[in-house]
Amino acid sequence: MTKKAILVLEDGSVYQGYSFGAEYDTDGEVVFNTSMTGYQEMLTDPSYAGQIVVPTYPLIGNYGTNEQDFESNKIQVRGFVVREECLGPNHYLNTKTLHQYLAESGIPGIYGVDTRAITRKLRSAGVMRGIISGDKTPEQALDRLKNLPDYGSIDFARQVTTDVPYQWPPDRADAASLYNIVVLDCGLKYNILRLLSRRGCSVTAVPCTMPAREILALKPDGILLSPGPGDPELLDYIVATIKQLIDKKPMMGICLGNQLIARAFGGKTFKLKFGHRGGNHPVRDLSNGHVHITAQNHGYAVDPDTLGNELEVTHINLNDGTVEGLRHKELPIFCIQYHSEASPGPLDNTYLFEQFLGMVRGNK
Repeated sequence: MTKKAILVLEDGSVYQGYSFGAEYDTDGEVVFNTSMTGYQEMLTDPSYAGQIVVPTYPLIGNYGTNEQDFESNKIQVRGFVVREECLGPNHYLNTKTLHQYLAESGIPGIYGVDTRAITRKLRSAGVMRGIISGDKTPEQALDRLKNLPDYGSIDFARQVTTDVPYQWPPDRADAASLYNIVVLDCGLKYNILRLLSRRGCSVTAVPCTMPAREILALKPDGILLSPGPGDPELLDYIVATIKQLIDKKPMMGICLGNQLIARAFGGKTFKLKFGHRGGNHPVRDLSNGHVHITAQNHGYAVDPDTLGNELEVTHINLNDGTVEGLRHKELPIFCIQYHSEASPGPLDNTYLFEQFLGMVRGNK
């Protein structure tokens, strides 16, 4: 594990390191995450589709990987960039090292690079495309980058959504389901399904391409719009579906779901300079002034100046003032930009699932 590798950014920056995981070249939009733990959840989060992830925490892999912390059925990132990769993980749930997990999944990584310098570069210049290579010169890698499509031009939600509907089993086989919840999978994390199931719900995940009439045919008591990757402006087909559902059933949106609900009511979105990714983002609830520390993973935000009279802003980000939550003034619809399901991140905001189910109960 001492084969040299490089990370090259599209502005010409070159970072020298060593290859680990799968020994292939890979490319994607390079982003950073400020969480101190939870690298397995990061790797399997579908919102990272098309991206190379840089954890800012310097030591990664110290507790290995296990069978419980998957947030989807595979690694979703294009590549992984770490300062120091731990070769001797120590945890009672550990089943394989980070290197083994990446290698078996065909995902390249690079370690031994200055992740602090990369993070400072992305904060000042903004996120940009990059390539990890073990056999190209910096000049060859940069030429390769120039011929790649822009991240914002690809519909990643269609790539990561489930192919067919599936039922998420409840924690207890004999539990009577209180509510039937349909989750529109735009890139959902399993912990959303786990938390709904633990609250007594029968949960069905469906493709993001499913028409509204087929969703309603499942007789949902409520509909949840999941997080997901990419530019929401490419997802007009999902927006059209939401427009046909908004006055039919109670609805909750998370992250990309927040942006899509905003667009369904005429709002617009914009790309953030370097996004919000990590488990330490402060958000203020405007209804009571309470501040919550939240888990986030998104590169786009809602423009509050484009919202009509039907939606109102309920939460804002205290770091940059961006929109972190919306609700409809009359219909049972609300949405948040952060991740109430955490994984990784603080569990402070799981109460929002109770709020959603209370809305469902009131509607029934």
